[in-house]
Amino acid sequence: MIVASYIDHMGTDLSVVNSARVSFGKKSDFMPRVHNGEAKVLQPKDAKLIKYLAKHKHLSPFGHAFASFHVKAPVFVARQLVKHKFLRWNEISRRYVDSEVEFFSPKEWRGRSADKKQGSEGVVEVRGSVPVGRAMYACKDAYEGLLKAGVCPEQARMVLPQSMMTEWYWSGSLDAFADMCNLRCKPDTQAETSEVAWDIDRMMIKLFPVSWKALRENQ
Repeated sequence: MIVASYIDHMGTDLSVVNSARVSFGKKSDFMPRVHNGEAKVLQPKDAKLIKYLAKHKHLSPFGHAFASFHVKAPVFVARQLVKHKFLRWNEISRRYVDSEVEFFSPKEWRGRSADKKQGSEGVVEVRGSVPVGRAMYACKDAYEGLLKAGVCPEQARMVLPQSMMTEWYWSGSLDAFADMCNLRCKPDTQAETSEVAWDIDRMMIKLFPVSWKALRENQ
C-alpha cells in the first residue's frame, strides 16, 4: 500500500506572515477571538499578504515553515520523487538491513499512451500467461538465497526489482512541498506517484490552510 503519513511540522501561516513583515520591522498575531472553538485565524490583512506573496512568487517567507512525512511506496515511485532536490530525504537502505521484502502490485494494469512517450491510458487485461507474481518472488528467493550463502546485503540487493516497497523520511519547507505537489498532482503524472503527492496535499492544507491554498492556486 502506498501511503504518506504525518510526522511533524514547525510553524503556521503566521510564521509566513511574520517572516515577510520583519523586513519592515513589523509583526502580526492571530485574531484575538478564536473562531469555531479551536482554529487560529489570521487577520484579513495577513491572509491578503500571503496571497500576494504567492501570486508574485515572493517565496522566501514560505521557507520558514516546515513539515516532515514518512512515505512508503515502491522503488519506481521513490526514484521519481527523490528528484525534488530541495526536500530532505532519508531512505531505508538494504545495504544495512535485510528485513522481509514486500512488493507492490497494482489493482489494474494500464495501457501505454497512444500519443505520448510516457504516461498511460485505459486498462489492459493481463492474463496468467504473464508470470508477474512469479517473477517478483523469484527475485525474492534469489535475494534470500544469496544472504543464506553469506553474500553481503549490499550486493544481494541487486537482484530485487523496482516493485519492491521502500520507505523514507521526507522533510522540507512549504514552498518546496508545494512545488512538488504542483508538478506531481497533475493529471499526466504517473498514478502511483500522484498517490503520494495527494496524501501530502491533504495533510498540508490542514497544517497551513491559507499558505498552502495560495501556493497551490498560483502554480
